Amino acid sequence: MSSMENQNRTILLLFSWIFMVATMVAASTTIIPVNVGVVVDLDEPSGKMYLSCIEMALSDFYAIHADYKTRLVLNTRNSNGDVVGAAAAALDLIKNVEVKVILGPVSSMQASFVVNLGEKAHVPIISFSATSPSLTSPRSSFFFRFAQNDLNQVKAISGIVQNFGWRRVVPIYVDNMYGEGVIPFLIDALQDVDAHIPYRSLIHELATDDQIEKELYKLMTMQTRVFIVHMMPNLSSRLFAKAKEMGMMSEGFVWITTNSIGNNLRSMASVLDSMQGLLGVETYIPRTLKLRQFISMWKKQFQQDNPKIIDVELDAFGLRAYDAAFAVAMAVEKVANAGFKFQKRNASSFNSHYGSKLSHALSIINFKGMAGDFNLVDRQLQVSTFKIVNVNGYGPRTVGYWTPENGRVVKRLKSTRNGTKSTSKCDLRPIIWPGESLSVPKGWEIPINIGTKLRIGVPMREGFQEFVKVTNTSTNTVDVTGFSIDVFKAVLEILPYALPYDFVPFAIANGSTYNDLVYQVHDGKFDAVVGDITIRANRSLYVGFTMPYTESGVVMVVPIQDKRTKSAWVFLKPLTWDLWMTTLCFFIFIGFVIWVLEHRINDDFRGSPSHQVGTSFWFSFSTMVFSQREKVVSNLARFVMIIWIFVVLIVTQSYTASLASLLTVQQLQPTITDIDDLLRNRDNVGYMTSSFVYDLLRQKGFHASRLKDYGAMEEIDEALSKGSANGGIAAIVHETPYMKLFVAKYCSKYTMIGPIFKTDGFGFIFPKGSPLIPDVSQAILNLTEGEKIMNIEDEWMKKENNCKDPSTEKFYSNSLGLESFWGLFLIAGVASVFALLIFATSFLHKHKQVLMSSDSRASKWKRIRTIFKIFNEKELSSHTLKSSRHEARIAGAPDHEVNASPNNNWPESPFSYTNQTDATSVFYGEQETPSHGQASPEIVPTFELAAFTNQEMHATPEIAQERV
Repeated sequence: MSSMENQNRTILLLFSWIFMVATMVAASTTIIPVNVGVVVDLDEPSGKMYLSCIEMALSDFYAIHADYKTRLVLNTRNSNGDVVGAAAAALDLIKNVEVKVILGPVSSMQASFVVNLGEKAHVPIISFSATSPSLTSPRSSFFFRFAQNDLNQVKAISGIVQNFGWRRVVPIYVDNMYGEGVIPFLIDALQDVDAHIPYRSLIHELATDDQIEKELYKLMTMQTRVFIVHMMPNLSSRLFAKAKEMGMMSEGFVWITTNSIGNNLRSMASVLDSMQGLLGVETYIPRTLKLRQFISMWKKQFQQDNPKIIDVELDAFGLRAYDAAFAVAMAVEKVANAGFKFQKRNASSFNSHYGSKLSHALSIINFKGMAGDFNLVDRQLQVSTFKIVNVNGYGPRTVGYWTPENGRVVKRLKSTRNGTKSTSKCDLRPIIWPGESLSVPKGWEIPINIGTKLRIGVPMREGFQEFVKVTNTSTNTVDVTGFSIDVFKAVLEILPYALPYDFVPFAIANGSTYNDLVYQVHDGKFDAVVGDITIRANRSLYVGFTMPYTESGVVMVVPIQDKRTKSAWVFLKPLTWDLWMTTLCFFIFIGFVIWVLEHRINDDFRGSPSHQVGTSFWFSFSTMVFSQREKVVSNLARFVMIIWIFVVLIVTQSYTASLASLLTVQQLQPTITDIDDLLRNRDNVGYMTSSFVYDLLRQKGFHASRLKDYGAMEEIDEALSKGSANGGIAAIVHETPYMKLFVAKYCSKYTMIGPIFKTDGFGFIFPKGSPLIPDVSQAILNLTEGEKIMNIEDEWMKKENNCKDPSTEKFYSNSLGLESFWGLFLIAGVASVFALLIFATSFLHKHKQVLMSSDSRASKWKRIRTIFKIFNEKELSSHTLKSSRHEARIAGAPDHEVNASPNNNWPESPFSYTNQTDATSVFYGEQETPSHGQASPEIVPTFELAAFTNQEMHATPEIAQERV
């Protein structure tokens, strides 16, 4: 029984083994091999490192996805480190092996050639280390970049430059496509942060140590001390070794490397000693637990496969190669699952169809890779975070980060993730700079160690040597003094560093101008220019200016003379013509107003028309000296006179004071106050020799024949003394500092008018973009805010004892104008009009029955005439007339003299004996007048009755009895 069981068990095991073998054979027949090409430089440790990462990636991938029916078969080719080798390897893989994808090549130059082959063969080319921005062109839909674009890291580098405020940077890059591809983008990024590139240092990839030393020596002769290195690690190792040997890794120097070096710093341990203090930009890869485990496994595997290679570190490009292999395996499986067959075919349509399918599958791959999130946009990996490292000791140390979200370097990434932006200028961890210095280098130095000093040009001219004076000493040396020189030396004392220099005279004569001196800096013959150089827009196109250290503007200097008027019409001078005319008009107007208000109740303002006009004018003008003898009796007239007398008092007192000043006080005023007067008079105008003021005057409209140039102050004084009519000049036009100096010497004869043109004053000149400009400008601001600049000015621009500061001299007209009195005249005018309105309203209201009569026989014109007749008559009911008649009768005066004015020898008006009722009776009587003009018999009794009734009924009993 037991033997039978054993036999059955043996048969069962045999059948199980047969079934297992059959299953494995069936499974093996379903595996689809897919050929994939790998092009790397196997002669370099980095190439073997990339291949190792790709092999481990496929091993890990299929260990996880054992059920996948596709398997990538690697076909490796050696590029031999050059373009031709890479192109030949890719062509062999495409033509002979019929690979479906090529991973590599490593460099950007190799990738540029291989991309064209992949485009023609419809084979996707995947580069995990080519970073040149020139490969971003959409010329091929079969090129994929699984590496970080250098276009992103130039912004990180410019962020470092901006963070420390450096203004000049020199790039050092390899002379090939890889090096040159990033430079245009680097220049743009630096310009965005106001940094300039004065020089580009190219080093050939096969350069010898002597050639590298020669290029570094050239850099030492320059002022810039900030260098950006962009090249492969093997060439950069030689560069830094030679730089340290020449003393360029000492204090004051700044070295910044791109990620081509930064990503490989850990594998360059043998040369790190010569790279102490540099800053490197490194691709940021999160240090996850999965990554740390993989690095440990990779080191063991790589050392086992390559026992002779030591000190090889896994870099970001190796991790990208790992992720690239993962992505290709996933894409191939997706295409296979879509029903595509991977057997060999000779038809080109197969490659085209398959290449398009695979390219599409690669474009949409998205997973969590070893180097971080794997996400493609336009066939390029979207990674833009960089780590800033500082080489110190035995390796790089992280000091900060840069992300596009923040836009600046930051100390920690969490500040960026929280959405906060850095505002600190140095938001980085402490940095140990070259030479083990802890202070931030200023980014430039004067190369003293090779015996170089700044060559500073100074103008040498005949006139105005108070600004710059050049003299030759007995020892055949040049002594330079002057206001501008003292200001420059005072500025250097404020600078926090020494600035060695030599003054080099430049003659402003024989046709040479200040523009020629300025261009010497642009041409590189001078390192700077110090002197009386005006800041001009056309000059700033070629050189850089500091802040001005003098006053700005172009002024006009003219002779002054005593303006005390000695003519017969000097009495008209105190007031302007508009004030004279306004005063005259108001005298007439006030006389008219007083006549209107006083005519009916004051005998002094009655009589014949000529008498009334004369009296009114006499009364009004006599108020000027307060000698009026006519009395005003109405309250309205008194109100007007109170205000008018106050106005007259103010005007007359002002007139008296101004006239006294004209006749007694010495008034030194300019002969010309406006440059347009020189144009209208066609006067000669002077300017300084070789000055830009000539162009300004020509633009103003002056003819060339009217412009004369002068060089010395004595010549200008002589020409101004002659005057334009005698062959001299009427004015000299030049910049404020020069004319201020001239007026200080001849202040008793000339004065300064202006400024008439705008300029920015004197400034020091340096090459455009010079790092000295901001430091010197800051020092000038500190100097001009203190007392030292005033002391320097007083020393070189001494004034005569009786001189006043011409900058405070302002000349005004001595005549009083209407603008000083219009308020008084306004008050007087409003008061007079107000009084007239009250009088007119009261008068018309009293005689409204004349205007509002319903008698159709009375026309409007007749009613108005009647109103004027009533106005021309005495208002006998007025208390003033009553009292005067009563006094006259008591004195026994005849009746015809009772109504006469005591001051009037003229007969009374024909209507003087009528009043309101009389005029009304006449108005109604005239309506019955026959057409032939004869008076009606009934009119006279009515007229007499009305006259009697209205005049005598209200009289005193005595007067009434006398009338009867």
